[in-house]
Amino acid sequence: MLRSIGLFLILAVAKIGNAQSISTLMGARSAGMGFASSGLADEWSLFNNIGTIGSQENMSVAASYEIRTQLKNANRMAFAFNAPVRWGVSSIGVFRFGDDLYNEQIISAGFGNKFGIASLGVKVNYIQYHADGFGTQSTFSIDFGGLAQLTEQLSIGAYITNLNQAKITSDYSSERIPTRLTAGLTFKPKENILITSELDKDLNYLPTWRTGLEYSFKKKFFIRTGFNLKPQSGFFGLGTKRKNIKADYAVQLNLLTGSSHQASATYYINSKIKR
Repeated sequence: MLRSIGLFLILAVAKIGNAQSISTLMGARSAGMGFASSGLADEWSLFNNIGTIGSQENMSVAASYEIRTQLKNANRMAFAFNAPVRWGVSSIGVFRFGDDLYNEQIISAGFGNKFGIASLGVKVNYIQYHADGFGTQSTFSIDFGGLAQLTEQLSIGAYITNLNQAKITSDYSSERIPTRLTAGLTFKPKENILITSELDKDLNYLPTWRTGLEYSFKKKFFIRTGFNLKPQSGFFGLGTKRKNIKADYAVQLNLLTGSSHQASATYYINSKIKR
């Protein structure tokens, strides 16, 4: 009975996530800014807006883990490896949500490049769903995104998740995984202030509005905050960067699912490639 209740709660969280099934937006930097990440070009572009990955100049390895205080079986984790190559930037990563009762696992591979003021990227995902007693299903999906740097202060980012409208087919039913459209603005009024705002629309749900703010001082320490509307959530984050290592932390407060905490660590490898 308890296992059935646990499965129901995990699936409820997945429904709130508005992504494949659960949200795959990762990285404590973007989490501290309310996951308003369509215009953020960093090591987590593979799981946020793949279109921003073309701006990466150094090879990097990143890992992130998120826990939910009220739903211990609904934790998320991800790993990403980014490598600039002659013709752009390639990235691979893995994502996992859930436990042995119910889980989602994703292997992603992406590629992006920058052309003048624009950056474009595409990625392929192998998605596997497993529910105890219902077996395992899997499918492939394609995501596409872009970023346009209009001025030194203003940029526009947009991406589409599940462009090919992939389906999960079982002996009981055939259902499309969600398709999501996201577009936003990123504004940098000063060197140490970054403001992001975006709209996220799942084709089957009302749009979500996400906004975030990042303030940096001495180029080594960061304070972040953000909020979401529909569903309503508040966010706060901290970060630091020293030489080739960066560490970030974020907390999310939600009335329905309680609080969640995410921590990320990144190691940058100096390996700039001439293109």
